[in-house]
Amino acid sequence: MLLAAETSTVSFEPWQGVLVIVLSAFAALIANAALAVFNDGARPFLLDYIRGSSTRLATATIVFGLSAGFIFGLGAPMALSTGVLNPWLVFLPVEILGLLAPWRWLAAVAGGAWGAVCVFGLNAANSAATALPIDFITSLQQISTPILWLFTIFPVLAITRQFGRLKGVLTLVVEIAAILLSMNLWPDLFAGSIAMAVGVIMLLVFAVTRDRTTRRRELAELADKSAEEQEAYETQRAATAEVSNQLFGPNAIRLRKNIVWFAILGGLVCMLAASGIFGGGEATSFLVAEGSYAEAAQVDFLRAFGFVPLIATTALASGAYAMAGFTFVYPVGYLTHMFVDSWPLALAVAFVLGALIMTVEVFLLSALGRWLQHWPSVRDAADHIRNAITESLSLAILVGSLMAGLAMGGGLGIALVGGLYLLNESMGRPVVRMAAGPSAVIVSGIALNLLYLVGLVAPVAS
Repeated sequence: MLLAAETSTVSFEPWQGVLVIVLSAFAALIANAALAVFNDGARPFLLDYIRGSSTRLATATIVFGLSAGFIFGLGAPMALSTGVLNPWLVFLPVEILGLLAPWRWLAAVAGGAWGAVCVFGLNAANSAATALPIDFITSLQQISTPILWLFTIFPVLAITRQFGRLKGVLTLVVEIAAILLSMNLWPDLFAGSIAMAVGVIMLLVFAVTRDRTTRRRELAELADKSAEEQEAYETQRAATAEVSNQLFGPNAIRLRKNIVWFAILGGLVCMLAASGIFGGGEATSFLVAEGSYAEAAQVDFLRAFGFVPLIATTALASGAYAMAGFTFVYPVGYLTHMFVDSWPLALAVAFVLGALIMTVEVFLLSALGRWLQHWPSVRDAADHIRNAITESLSLAILVGSLMAGLAMGGGLGIALVGGLYLLNESMGRPVVRMAAGPSAVIVSGIALNLLYLVGLVAPVAS
């Protein structure tokens, strides 16, 4: 599971390059029409633009401010260190370009141009960086091990935050036991994937149990009330549902009216995931890089549950969907790549499946929004999953970045990477925390090579 000993290259077959360019152009068109963006934090701002109360330039400026750190501090380093593309590098820039472009054709051209940069520019940058006396790109691969293993533990954090220490400790014990069992019984599989699945299942069981218990208690209390109080209760519930329909109804209709475009988008994204050159997350990028598609599918499938309520809510509130939907198209794409040998057939199957998945998602948005209102603990569990993923990955990336600093510069490398990270923290995080570590590795790598040129440092012995 260690990738650090190998040097990744970012190279594409001609058909893979064409796919990246076409998808990038189409995604820019979708963003230009304010139909979808990848950045969850940017989606609510599209509502003002759709209503005409904000300009295209102002909206694009906001989206750029929210996304720049992820593009340059996370997306680019991850692509260079793994040799596969990721959504921060592909989707975030094209949605900015799409929002900036005043005309549809210009959005498509700009998006396609960025796709070409990904296809032709990354390998050149990778080759140039790995040819330096101090190879910081290969050192970046040290991030893989802490990401894969600490990501496995995120259910422990989520359960502890939502259901208390006792259930959190129990989950940690069960996950460690699952890791040990998997390591001994299925040594060819990534042991953390099974442990993570067990943890997520435990979280959902705890959430559903709490909601069912709460619902039974409420019904029992309601049964003891007078007929007038029961009628008032039902009237309040109906009024709440009516308000939700008035707020979210027009936006859901807008999304359904554009279902053809979303179907095409879902098909293209699933094709990219089936191409073997794309990972939908930090952990899955490394898993795809080493050909562990089954594990990558499981990781992204479980990860998706943490984002479903957020994506559904922001989509219904803004009238703009997510560029990859609920991201279930990712694992479907990985599995298609795994089970279909012929790449033309794999792409065709992936397009059909991705289009169907995105279509179903859009049509189910309103029903999903109503369902989540009746299962608050499940909805809260998704929030805790998302926050736990962010916290665990932030720690993993920091640890991996320090390991990369050690690999490329010894103690001085740790001092440079750790110093830049702490400086970023003390300055109020101008670079988002998750991207600060990889950014510090790249800056430190450049600095170490400059110091090598003037004879002040030497490459660390392997």
